[in-house]
Amino acid sequence: MIVDLHNHTPLCNHAEGEIDEYIEAAIKAGTKIFGFSDHAPMDFDPEYRMKFEDMQQYEAAVKKAKKIYKEQIEVLLGYEVDYLPGHMDRRVLEADVDYLIGSVHFLQGWGFDNPEFIAKWQEQDIDEVWQNYFNTIEAMALSGYFDIVGHFDLIKIFNYMPKGSIVAMAAKALEAIKESKMVLEINVAGYRKPIAEPYPSYDLLREAYKMEIPITLSSDAHKPEQVGLYNQEVMQMVCEAGYKKVSYFIKREYKEIKL
Repeated sequence: MIVDLHNHTPLCNHAEGEIDEYIEAAIKAGTKIFGFSDHAPMDFDPEYRMKFEDMQQYEAAVKKAKKIYKEQIEVLLGYEVDYLPGHMDRRVLEADVDYLIGSVHFLQGWGFDNPEFIAKWQEQDIDEVWQNYFNTIEAMALSGYFDIVGHFDLIKIFNYMPKGSIVAMAAKALEAIKESKMVLEINVAGYRKPIAEPYPSYDLLREAYKMEIPITLSSDAHKPEQVGLYNQEVMQMVCEAGYKKVSYFIKREYKEIKL
């Protein structure tokens, strides 16, 4: 991955390793632009995100690393923000960062990707859950808060698959992403989950390419040894879909780099 923008730190309470260990792993993997986007604070689900009082420490640590490693790699600063109306905070949305990733992890308060709550899947109409998820992604894109769409089809994490067409379900969400000039993240964390494939699927990625939606790349690492994993697989997928360049942001300004 020449660019790798979605990575975490222990401040989110479910990652491990030091910032410099992630960066050293990225350098070893041949990454040129590496970003931290830890789980932003919010007054919801506090066990899985940093506290508001941690923001200054987090931002200072990443900026310090940026200076230390400036001759070897470009280090960027971001947040992964849960799209959850009524809970998103201006301190995060207006933070002085390079980019914000908008993600959907909750549907009506249900953490559908959390193994602690997997039993609730048995109570659901799978097609309705999928459509509700993509409707929420659509709303997230149209909010105008974010630069990057996090793990676009995360809803497939536990392999509960719908009967209907996923591309059709996602159509309006993709249109909103295009309209909002957002970037679609290719996130390899799905390889580490029961679904055993990246987010998004090849079919959705190909649809995004037809719509000229730009992409970026992410390890979504929660430990240093996950940085750069599945590099060959994801690069092959991206190239087969037709992409020739990937995107990143500096101070919320869109940039591109050729593959």
